[in-house]
Amino acid sequence: MVNKKMPRLAPSLLSADFSCLGDALRFIETRGGSFVHFDVMDGSFVPEISYGQPVIRSLKSATSLPFDVHLMVEHPETQIESFAKAGADYITFHAENTVHHRRIVQMIHGLGKKAGIALVPSTPVAAINEVIPYIDLILVMSVNPGFGGQQFIQLCIEKIKKLADIQQKKGNNFLISVDGGINEKNISLVIGAGADIIVSGSAFFSGALKWEQVT
Repeated sequence: MVNKKMPRLAPSLLSADFSCLGDALRFIETRGGSFVHFDVMDGSFVPEISYGQPVIRSLKSATSLPFDVHLMVEHPETQIESFAKAGADYITFHAENTVHHRRIVQMIHGLGKKAGIALVPSTPVAAINEVIPYIDLILVMSVNPGFGGQQFIQLCIEKIKKLADIQQKKGNNFLISVDGGINEKNISLVIGAGADIIVSGSAFFSGALKWEQVT
């Protein structure tokens, strides 16, 4: 299929200079960002630890862009309320670390936030079939989560196409977000497969990915 949608950019703050995050937000605003993507890592579900609620809370007043918070954490149900209060607009949890997908979606919606679910490269779309009608965003991980700068996993293109087909045939309103290894060389392939949101870290903050040339 050919994607006719206008994609949106969600730069990942994980690749920014942590000593000047306010400047990073302004860079995102001036370079075409529609969201700010926060990779929250707990050192258990993924190897490293990043940042948490205090960072999100302190940055909320520095931009009008919505905050897209990706929880790479064990037991996400214990963290959702505090991230909602900290300023998250979208809260995305992983399908792999909880069996109660619908319950967590209801929890997120009950707090007035948009609910997302993420899939690591080895998790098929079929694993979330029952919850898709209730989801606002599906995050396709195109690298194994945990750290930046990895190489894009080509097989994830088929997963994006499958989700785009579900969007079209069933009329679901979820957004397809793709995160991991996206750069100036493969972004057209990702967008063409059906992605609505492009999450970019290293390529965006290094200046290699120039969004104005993509859109």
